[in-house]
Amino acid sequence: MKTNPTKDIIIIDDLPPEAVAMLQALYSRSPRSVRTHLEQVRTKGYQKFMADYYVGYGHKSIGDCGTTTICIEHVSMLVAKAVQDWALYNGQEASTRYLDMREQPIVDPISTGESHAIQTEWHMFYVKALAALIPVLKVRFPKKETDKDTVYEKAINARAFDIARGFLPAGMTTFVAWHTNLRQAYDHLKEMRHHPLVEVRDAAQAIIGELQTKYSSSFIHKEYTAEETYLEEAIPEVAYYDNPTTTGFSYSIKKLDLSELSQEEISLMAKRPAKAELPNQFRIAGNIDFSFPLDFGSYRDLQRQRSAVQRMPLLTTRHGFYSWYLEQLPTELRTEAEGLITSQEKRIAALDATDEVKQYYIAMGYTVTVKISCPLPSAIYIAELRSSDTVHPTLRLRAQQMGDAIKEAIPGIAMHHDTSPGTWNIKRGLQDIVKKD
Repeated sequence: MKTNPTKDIIIIDDLPPEAVAMLQALYSRSPRSVRTHLEQVRTKGYQKFMADYYVGYGHKSIGDCGTTTICIEHVSMLVAKAVQDWALYNGQEASTRYLDMREQPIVDPISTGESHAIQTEWHMFYVKALAALIPVLKVRFPKKETDKDTVYEKAINARAFDIARGFLPAGMTTFVAWHTNLRQAYDHLKEMRHHPLVEVRDAAQAIIGELQTKYSSSFIHKEYTAEETYLEEAIPEVAYYDNPTTTGFSYSIKKLDLSELSQEEISLMAKRPAKAELPNQFRIAGNIDFSFPLDFGSYRDLQRQRSAVQRMPLLTTRHGFYSWYLEQLPTELRTEAEGLITSQEKRIAALDATDEVKQYYIAMGYTVTVKISCPLPSAIYIAELRSSDTVHPTLRLRAQQMGDAIKEAIPGIAMHHDTSPGTWNIKRGLQDIVKKD
């Protein structure tokens, strides 16, 4: 028997996802180098292997080994949220905090004169608010001598977007990228095909069609009548969440059990320095559940925290327009906004549509009810990351409350969330993707 063999590290990033999946699968049945397996892939091909072993025999873990990137463009915010409503979602979306949405088209599934008018009213106010806010913000947050002109202008614009985005209807179109493995793509799309929104169902079918063309050996799954019937009933039932009793911030530690940790592990929680994440093994201690109202715009940012289990909130007018957005407006514009909100709520209520469809006509500044269940490391990470003073102020407040709740629930734990009251940070002007000079 040989001992102390020479390590060999091989990085493979120039093959199709199905070929990469096959290569990794071969490790499980053949203890030879991937260099040997590469030759097998080249000579025998990977298509039949994937069709036989991934799809044919239901070896789903093989599908985990091949990844692809799906770019979904010109869909509503609601489609983007449905794509991202998946525990293993990876990707990016166009940010309403940094992008001017004045030229973006809007999805109007009802397509009547009245439905179009409702969306147009919101959009016109967004345009008006942006124009009015920029000079006001420059007075509210004057430029310092040390501030670079370009950075300051970007920071002011970003702040204006932060406020005005509250008046964008959820039917506004966006761009979303989804980087996923072949297995997760199929599993998620199988559910999305039964979503209560037609636009989401259509997007799912279109994505499946593209994947079947691109990866013909991996997307030939059979459909089973009993499963499809069940999903048709289940997915519309669980797609959205709304709790009429959620009026303030609350948390529950019923699922948290520190007795699962040793004394040495508990002491490690008190020693953790800033920027260091709590090791993943601390998930064994259970979850902390949080419930709170939040505007839909900021929920879109919170949803990116994939380490927590979140329910997709239903966007309605029932919980009111989040006050922060109104408080940021100049007096005359605020009065106009309040009148617009009253008028729009009546018009939306009169639409002949389900609550799910009415979301297209509701502005993102409206309040939704959030329910999020976080393993301990996740709760700490979210509280510290989202309490930074570059985070949107409405989400930042909730993250600060999460951090305070964790400290209260676990005496002695080291928490490094930002509790400062700051509302302006020039760093917003640096958070951009630009070509380096």
